[in-house]
Amino acid sequence: MRLIAAAVLATALLIPSTAHATSSPAQATSSTAQAALTTAPPRKQAPSVNCAVVKCLALTFDDGPAKTTGPLLDILAKHRAKASFYLIGRSVARSPGLARRIAREGHEIGNHTYSHPRLTELPGEDIAHQLDRTQRLIAKATGRAPATMRPPYGATDDRVLSVAESLGLAQVMWTGTTEDWRLREERAIRRAVLSMARRNGVILMHDPVPATVEAMPSILAALKKRGYHLVTVSALLRGRPLSPGETYPPRK
Repeated sequence: MRLIAAAVLATALLIPSTAHATSSPAQATSSTAQAALTTAPPRKQAPSVNCAVVKCLALTFDDGPAKTTGPLLDILAKHRAKASFYLIGRSVARSPGLARRIAREGHEIGNHTYSHPRLTELPGEDIAHQLDRTQRLIAKATGRAPATMRPPYGATDDRVLSVAESLGLAQVMWTGTTEDWRLREERAIRRAVLSMARRNGVILMHDPVPATVEAMPSILAALKKRGYHLVTVSALLRGRPLSPGETYPPRK
């Protein structure tokens, strides 16, 4: 019997919610200022991992927490690997215990909006609402507001970055994406990860995709055999915090 039930659907998390509270620009500004005060730098990676010396790779997971997140955390712990999780606010509201566990086990948490909309299609006050609401939910669950965000679908522009900066958030993108939501097959996902793995790379996956979690033991074993240390995005930066409004990896 497979570890993860195929009935768990990642796509359920990708349907944007239209029923969120609206706010005036003045209210959004006030909310933004409060959230920026709560933003804290990510917890540092264990000092034994020095990415200036060893070969590091950051595995990142979007769209959780989900039913599959717990088994993924078990696998990461077994392989002594760290990762970065970009969480959806409404999912944190449903599963705050999973968000707490992610933080407690030394992984990094970022903001992935409240309901997964394309931020570039929203007015500024709604972008602020999506990010601010999620900041508060994650802070309530874990005791710390994220210092980074990742825009759903990678949809970003200068306006999105400006709002993120006003909230004290940097933007984390990726060097390679598995498109696991489309592949949905263990071997294909494994091949995708291994083909794009490179030193200081940032690989995008989705923890609500069951096949991704099923593939992780073999992915982690193969990456470690190649000499990779699997770390958080912050560890790749070797202790340098990202500035609000900064994008990493840098946009070309």
